[in-house]
Amino acid sequence: YWPVNMEKAFEILDVITEIAASRHKTIAQVAINWLLNKPAVTSVIIGVRKPSQLTDNIGAGGWNLSLEEMQKLDTVSAQLALYPAWHQMYADER
Repeated sequence: YWPVNMEKAFEILDVITEIAASRHKTIAQVAINWLLNKPAVTSVIIGVRKPSQLTDNIGAGGWNLSLEEMQKLDTVSAQLALYPAWHQMYADER
């Protein structure tokens, strides 16, 4: 399986949470809006179990994150180019 950097994930979540609070949006709405505004993304597949989740996710449209917010999210979520040598990072652990 691909290694997950939980510290990085929480850093991203902290920024999304901060933006959501300042915009009076939910974390899901900010995350979906961010993805919808990425040039390479043509659609976002959402999964819901309750009608309230669908309503919340639909609220991700009709507004846009600012350029500053997009840059903040892009910066915090930037990943190192690990492939094809990601396994070498963990060689010392074996």
